Amino acid sequence: MKGGPEQAAAASAQLLILAGLTAAFGLGPLGVLVGVVYAVGLLGLLSAAMHRAGRSVLGPADLVTLARALLVGGVTAIVAEGLLTGWTAHGALVAIASVALALDAVDGKVARRTGTASPVGARFDMEVDAFLVLVLSVHVAGIVGPWVLAIGGMRYAFVAAGRLLPWLRGPVPPSYVAKAVAAVQGVVLVVAASQLLPPHLTVALVAVALAMLVWSFARTVWQLWPAARVPSAG
Repeated sequence: MKGGPEQAAAASAQLLILAGLTAAFGLGPLGVLVGVVYAVGLLGLLSAAMHRAGRSVLGPADLVTLARALLVGGVTAIVAEGLLTGWTAHGALVAIASVALALDAVDGKVARRTGTASPVGARFDMEVDAFLVLVLSVHVAGIVGPWVLAIGGMRYAFVAAGRLLPWLRGPVPPSYVAKAVAAVQGVVLVVAASQLLPPHLTVALVAVALAMLVWSFARTVWQLWPAARVPSAG
C-alpha cells in the first residue's frame, strides 16, 4: 500500500466519519481518540501486510474492504464511547454496521469480476469481518449479557489455540455453510443492537447464533483433527 495518497485518503475518510458522528450524534473526545488509534493501527497493519506481499497498490476489491474497515472504525468509536462514558447512539451504530455488513457481499464479487483476488485481500476481508463482530459483541453484551462476548472472541481464541496446536493452522476446505454461519453473526448482532425485538426474543436469537458458531468451529476442528494424528516425518 502506498504510503502517500492512499494512506492520506483513508486517514482523511476516517476523520470525516468521526467528525460526522461528533456533529450529528455528539460523539465525545474519548470515542474520537479511540477511532483515531484504530485508524492508525489499521493503516499500519495493512501497509505491513502489503509490503510483505510485495504489493504497493490496493486493488478495487481491497478499496471496498478498506471502506468497510473505516466504517468499522466508526462503530468502534461509538462502542468505546459508550463503554467509557455511558453515551451511545444506537441508530448510528446500527446504520453504519449495516452498511459495513452489506459491503461484505461486494468486495468478493469485485475481486472475482476484476480478477484481482489475492491472499492479502482475502485476509484483510476476514480480519475486518472478525473485528466488526468482536466490537458488536462487546456492545450487545451490555444489552443481553457478557456471554455474548463468546461470539466475538471465538475466532481469536481459535487463532490463539493454533499457536499451541499447529495442526489447527492446517488448510480447511472452503465451506459455504461456514461462511453463512459467519455472516449470520454480524446480522444477528446488529438486530440485537437495534433493540427492536422484545428482550426474550433477542436473547433467543443471539443464543441460536452462538450455537451455530460453536457448531461451525467444532466442525472445523473435526476436519483438522486427523492432521494431529499423522506422525511427523523423521
